[in-house]
Amino acid sequence: MDEKTRQNNTYLTFFLDEELYGLNIQMVREVLEFTAITRVPMTADFMRGVINVRGHVVPVIDLRKKFGLAEGERTAETCIIIVELEIDGEAATMGALVDGVKEVLDIPTEQIDAAPRLGSRLDTRFIAGIGKLADAFVILLNIDEIFSDRELSMIAGLRQQVEEQEE
Repeated sequence: MDEKTRQNNTYLTFFLDEELYGLNIQMVREVLEFTAITRVPMTADFMRGVINVRGHVVPVIDLRKKFGLAEGERTAETCIIIVELEIDGEAATMGALVDGVKEVLDIPTEQIDAAPRLGSRLDTRFIAGIGKLADAFVILLNIDEIFSDRELSMIAGLRQQVEEQEE
């Protein structure tokens, strides 16, 4: 298997409410310990605020809230995954607050099933697939599909607003 193919099937796995999720490693820039997040007023409830990452304003979203899960306790394992995504054709950086990171896994294509159809009430477009491990399933996320265009515009606007206030 060549390096590009291997990279496409390599996932950073993490926990939300005791469920295992994965993000393609190509989307992940780094993992940070939990740090103070500056709340920005008048934003969606899943928007936790912004953090400073080496001089850059990075919006942080709470994946638990985005997925409609109960708010979790902050622990020593709570962290922020910094991801790269595309907003209006431009690369953007965003933080995702998660309960804890587990490990980086290679999941062969033959061990990944398509997202299950769960009826019309549940939006599964953000699920890239379900990885089958020996003892568990990994819900593989498509980070670009997790947010609507309106939400992505809001995130981009938030970053711009904070940067203008700092000038």
